[in-house]
Amino acid sequence: MIRSRVAIRYAKALLDLSAEQNSLQQIDADMRHIAQSMTENPELLQLLKNPIVNRDVKKEELIAFYGDLTPLSLDMIGLLIRNKRIDLLDEVALQFMILYEKLKQEDVATVTTAIPLDKNLEEKLLKKLKMLTGNTVSLENIIDESILGGFILQMGDIQYNASIANSVEKLRKEFNKSI
Repeated sequence: MIRSRVAIRYAKALLDLSAEQNSLQQIDADMRHIAQSMTENPELLQLLKNPIVNRDVKKEELIAFYGDLTPLSLDMIGLLIRNKRIDLLDEVALQFMILYEKLKQEDVATVTTAIPLDKNLEEKLLKKLKMLTGNTVSLENIIDESILGGFILQMGDIQYNASIANSVEKLRKEFNKSI
């Protein structure tokens, strides 16, 4: 919980600064690129979260990987490194996208699945979410094979976990209680 509060603060500061510089769309594109690359390259996320790896090494790797980002986004990465918060980069990117969508009167829903959503299911989900919220909704699909099946839907501070891994965990806890 504390980590997400910190990530929200960094994301809010980035949103405010990018609004001042009239670069909201470019920074949003950068944050989407970061979020997508973190899900597609879990080893990059592991590198950032590894306390043994030197900050300078992390900075070099990130600059090599994200050299095409806008200067403001690169400055945010540098700030996170200096403040020893670089392990929050993926969360900052996600929180920025959520704040930016709220600013645009859109909601961001994150759906975690074991396999990519097909277009038909994605359209049905978007239609249902729009009906529930009354706002336009954009969907981020995160692939995580560890959930085994089903999905985890997160929108704002609401989370609905319909994953098989969650169901198995609930059964395990019930079984342990009965013993």
